[in-house]
This record gives sequence, structure tokens and C-alpha cells, in this order.
Amino acid sequence: MSDVFDERDPRHDVRRARYAVAAVFAVHGAVTGSFATRVPWIQEHAGLGAGQLGIALAFTAFGASCSMPLAGRISHRFGSRTALQGLMALWTLSLVLPSYAPNLYALCLAMFAYGASAGMADVAMNALGVEVERLLGRSIMSGLHGMWSAGALIGSAAGTLAAHLGSDARLHFALAAAVLTVLGVLAAGQVLDLQPAEDEEPPPRFALPPRSALLIGAVGFCAVFAEGASLDWSAVFLRDRLDSSAGLAAASTTGFMLTMAVARIAGDAVVNRFGAVRTVRAGGVLSAFGGLLIVVAGHPAVAMTGFALLGLGIAVVVPLCFAAAGRSGPNPSQAIAGVATITYTSGLVAPSLIGGVAQATNLVVSFGLVTVLAFGLAVLAGVLRTGDPGGRREVSRQAAAVPDPRP
Repeated sequence: MSDVFDERDPRHDVRRARYAVAAVFAVHGAVTGSFATRVPWIQEHAGLGAGQLGIALAFTAFGASCSMPLAGRISHRFGSRTALQGLMALWTLSLVLPSYAPNLYALCLAMFAYGASAGMADVAMNALGVEVERLLGRSIMSGLHGMWSAGALIGSAAGTLAAHLGSDARLHFALAAAVLTVLGVLAAGQVLDLQPAEDEEPPPRFALPPRSALLIGAVGFCAVFAEGASLDWSAVFLRDRLDSSAGLAAASTTGFMLTMAVARIAGDAVVNRFGAVRTVRAGGVLSAFGGLLIVVAGHPAVAMTGFALLGLGIAVVVPLCFAAAGRSGPNPSQAIAGVATITYTSGLVAPSLIGGVAQATNLVVSFGLVTVLAFGLAVLAGVLRTGDPGGRREVSRQAAAVPDPRP
């Protein structure tokens, strides 16, 4: 891919692109946050039981995994800016589909389309984030994913208000989709316009993850497994294991999400100071300690502290995995798609596996497994060494032929 810059001030283009990509991440997160709050309404509208709802929701990850390899092909065909505008519009408008599903079969199709559009937009925006990071010569991916978390919290807050007012999810999603489509397309219109070189071969429509992405994906798998387990089971753990009230149990999940969002927004400063490998190693130790607190907890405050530390430790791992994947070979989109596919699979597997282990034993054993995988981050962190932001600033700026954009 070649970079298209404003010849009068290339630094301006890079700075503008950074803010634009951050806004795209926030819009992407807002769609997810909006949807999550209305799942009970969708379940009731389609007349589904808990098991049927679980099947339908699994189609989200299935659709994303199938579509992700297409993102690189689309970006090659239309250029990164036009491709991202189209994919973001597709993603924001797909929010409406699940609310109109009258039964399980229709909801499965809607969730497949919803997940497919989410996955393609996800790969395209992460690939652009990696390119901006390369041009800046310092880590920004953690902050971008922090913006995603912030957008998800905003979308969730708006959805909670809509649910509290008893509004029809079809109306709520239509209004949210209209607003977010405009914001997403406008933001995507300001990103870098990367065009393929004349002799560059288009990436394959479908391809297995490249070898370089497998080990990086394993790091992301450990982090996303811990994230999915904590999001879906933290409240259950406090309620069933420690006899906590419903409000206190829910607060543990909120605390986990907040520590992740704050750590991601602040994480770039840590990565720029210590590098990706040392940051992930320290995060693995911290998250494993948090998991250990959960396992031995005899009081809700101890378990809540454990969940907060777990979120803090894993917060920056997935952004750094995407950044490392984008630097690991000649085709960033394909590598990012490979890592994203592995991490999405982890997010799909984690909640059900935790439930299965808990059914066979108990939740303490389940979170013992989470603790072991969290410590795996410390063991596997070295695979993120490729192009570590902690030691590549000058090389990056020279390769990009862009003056240092930092003030």
C-alpha cells in the first residue's frame, strides 16, 4: 500500500488520521454497546429460551470469523478510506436487523450479518490504526481500543435509558443506526487514504491465518478468554459463590469494564515507556494475581478486587496483538484478520467452557483455569517483540519519510 499525504504538511494528515481512526473505534464500540442492552427485548420479541438465544448469539462470532479475510480484499479494491466508509455504514446499519427477527432462524441470519459486518469493519480500522502508529513511531493502539470501550459504554448508557423508558428496540436501533452511520462515515472520510501499488497483487478472498499470526493469536486468545469469562461470569460468581446481592454482583462486572477502559486509554504511555513485551509480561503477572484473588476469595470485596486487577492486566493485550500482527508480514490486513479470528473464537468458547467446567466442578475451578491462561500472557509475551513500539521510533519515522509529528 502507498500513503497519500498532503504535500504541504504531511504531519497534519497523520495527526488528523489518528483522531479520525479514534472516532471510528468509538462509533464501532457504540454499536456493540447499543445492541447489548436490548438483548432481553430481542429475546422476548423472538420468543426464545436461553439456549436458543445462545445459539443465535453464536452466529455473531461465526459471521465475523467468515468475513474478516474479505476486509483486505475490499481495502485493496477501493482504497482504505472508501472501504472503511462503506464497511462502517454496513456495520452501523446492521444494528437494525436483529430487532426485526420474529423467530430463531431469522435471528440467526440477522446475527450472522451483524457479525460479518462487524468483523470486516474491525479488521479495516485496526489495519489503519497500525499504519498510523507506524507513521507516528509510538504506540497508539491501546488508546484506540480504549476509545472503543468508551464508545461501548456510551452506547450502553443510551441503550439502558431507552430500555428504562420502555421504548421499542426497533425504534431505538433505527435512531441509533442513523446517528452512528453519519458519525462513522464522516470519521472514516478523514482517515489515511492508502492505495495499492500498481504491481501489488490483491490479497486472497479467503485464506488461513498466516503462520506469523498464530503465536500472536495465542496471546490474544489467553486475554480474550479471561475477558469473556469475567464479563459473563463475574456477577454469577459473586452471587452464587459469595452470596452477594444482585446490585453488588452487577457492580463487579462494571468495575471490570471500567478498569479495562481506563487502562486502555492510559496504556499507550506505558507501552511507549517500557515496550510491548514488558508491558504484557507485567500485565500477565498482574492478571494472574487477580485471578488468584478470585479463586481464594472468601469475601465479595476480595473477589471484586481480583476482577478489577484481572481487567487491568489484560486491557492492553489485544490492541498490542493487533499492532504486532500488522507489523509481522507484508499483508497487515491478512495478519490482523488471522489474529482477530483466533481472538473471536476465544470469546465464543470462553463463556460456554467456563460454564461446562463449573457444571462438572465449580466456579472456583473455572477461574483457576482463567488464572492459568492469564499467566500464559507472561510466558508468551515475547512473540510480540516484532516491531515493538518501545524501540522503533526513529526507524519508523525514517521509513515513513514524515517529519516527527509530536509536539
